[in-house]
Amino acid sequence: MNIIDESGILALSTRLQRLSEQLRKDGAMLYKSFDIEFEPKWFPVIYTLHNKGVLSIVEIANEIGYTHPSTISLLKELEKQKLIRSKKDKEDERKRLIVLTTKGQDLILKMKPVWDIISDVLNEITDNENNLLKAINEAESKIANQSFLQRALQLKENRL
Repeated sequence: MNIIDESGILALSTRLQRLSEQLRKDGAMLYKSFDIEFEPKWFPVIYTLHNKGVLSIVEIANEIGYTHPSTISLLKELEKQKLIRSKKDKEDERKRLIVLTTKGQDLILKMKPVWDIISDVLNEITDNENNLLKAINEAESKIANQSFLQRALQLKENRL
């Protein structure tokens, strides 16, 4: 056990990041084992567009829960890979609409069997007494009602 593991709840963010990095690394290797060139960080945008169709940048950011700048960064990478393209909204020329390209749609067809495997493996990993997905849902719900910062500042105020 290392110092981060020993620190308990204090290192929650670090432990979640560590878990996330391991899952992303293994996910990237799994895609490669299927001869698929795909970065797991692209998943939220690709999956969202696959399920929702044409969306604006703001709509994508809202769907995936990322900031506008983070979403734009991902979109630029995907556009460079020719997996998505943008077009102007006919009703509002300032708005860009994002859509999967044919290459992006073909990629999804290749990835669907991988997604099935990933789902099965993640269900196996999280299927335990303290189901991780349920715990994450509960924590995200609490944070949606009152952020970590709001709670910490309130506690600070109460202690003064």
